[in-house]
Amino acid sequence: MRDHGTPPAPDLRADALAPSPPSRRGAGVWSTLRDAVRGGEHDFTTGSIDRAIALLAIPMVMEMLMESLFVVVDVFWVSRLGADAVAAVGLTESLLALVYAIAMGLAVAASATVARRVGEGRHEEAAAMAGQAIVLGLLISLPISAVGALLASRLLAAMGATPGVIAIGAPFASIMLLGNATILMLFVINAIFRGAGDAALSMRVLWLSNALNMALGPCLIFGLGPFPELGVAGAAVGTTLGRGTGVALQVFFLTRGSGRVRVRARHLVPDPAALAALLRLFANGALQNVIGMASWSGLVRIIAPFGSAALAGYTIGMRVIVFAILPALGLSNAAATLVGQNLGAGRPDRAEAAVYRAGIWTTVMLGAVGVAFAVGAGAIVGAFTDDAEVLRFGTQTLRILSCGFLFYGFGLVFTQAFNGAGDTWTPTLLNFVCFWLWEIPLAWGLAGAAGLGPAGVFVAIAAAFSTLAVAGGLVFRRGAWKLRRV
Repeated sequence: MRDHGTPPAPDLRADALAPSPPSRRGAGVWSTLRDAVRGGEHDFTTGSIDRAIALLAIPMVMEMLMESLFVVVDVFWVSRLGADAVAAVGLTESLLALVYAIAMGLAVAASATVARRVGEGRHEEAAAMAGQAIVLGLLISLPISAVGALLASRLLAAMGATPGVIAIGAPFASIMLLGNATILMLFVINAIFRGAGDAALSMRVLWLSNALNMALGPCLIFGLGPFPELGVAGAAVGTTLGRGTGVALQVFFLTRGSGRVRVRARHLVPDPAALAALLRLFANGALQNVIGMASWSGLVRIIAPFGSAALAGYTIGMRVIVFAILPALGLSNAAATLVGQNLGAGRPDRAEAAVYRAGIWTTVMLGAVGVAFAVGAGAIVGAFTDDAEVLRFGTQTLRILSCGFLFYGFGLVFTQAFNGAGDTWTPTLLNFVCFWLWEIPLAWGLAGAAGLGPAGVFVAIAAAFSTLAVAGGLVFRRGAWKLRRV
């Protein structure tokens, strides 16, 4: 559907989708890979859409691969401490769902506003919006830290944790919540880089951060060398230190680097108009993610009564699923940047074409991973545990969820495309319908009344995400997102 309020964009078939001569394709691939990893300034509003996606997506996928590798390695070491330790990590991750939801909401607001202004050529205003997003994130982190310091044990108990899980998990949960500012800043500042088209900077930050996480984790968990033996709490300390180092590098790049957006002290002075624009996007973006993340907490609450083995198997299975989903999220983030910048440049048709191309790439990637998970689920989960019951539930998680992987790719891309356009309300509504009106009741009914146990929850997750992809595609085709103003 064409945006009749904007002049038609030039025909994309000639300048964006035409194949290169065979003799130039190999050189073009290596040139694109080199440019993507090196970073630098590129114009994403003209030229080949596939090249634009690659320049943004390659560093984003590499960034997310490192993040997903850390997620798997972290649970690998914690699993050596037993099912209660893994259950404690899983419950804490559910508590952190609110923090991640807030971080993602801020990231959506920062990325959409920065991308739109970069596309319009207003770099000083892009820097001002970036500064306001940082200030907002720091202010929000303060009450969350206070809650973590005072209420960690009670929060775990409210999630259905047994006394044994609470004893092991309370220090872990407290440290993770106290250090929530590192989570918020990593999300927000990397979103600023991505919105500006500097995806390689985001990649470098997360590679450093997660490399430190993986190095410090086993040292602090088991007390290797000069490090103290902190058990599960050591994983939280290592994670927070690694993320804090990443934030320090972000600040350096943002204030002293040579990217399109450079934040100065003046940009950190509260600006009512800029804050109002950010808050409008943040409110829906945060609510969108609160709805989605809180649904995970609801699912954990349904699984918890089936015992630590079921919860541990689910946690391991979901960590492996994240290994596949995070790189796909990198591709969908590329689509969001292209949507924002091309709408800013007055090229809505190019923005739409970029979304469909990114959706195809993502679906191919996830489809291949889904087949691998379905076939090798037992061996994959077996690398994390030798407990027969945990292995059984983890294998169920992987096999059932992998059945919907072909749908998940387009669902991720459509969601991020709406966000990149500044239309944060549409994915919020879709999340509410698909996750709370459909997924949670279905999971409760299948696990309980239908007698499927935890497997019923896994079926509900696959059904909900597949529904989200189909519904998102139908709404995207209507084209109202092209008219959004940020």
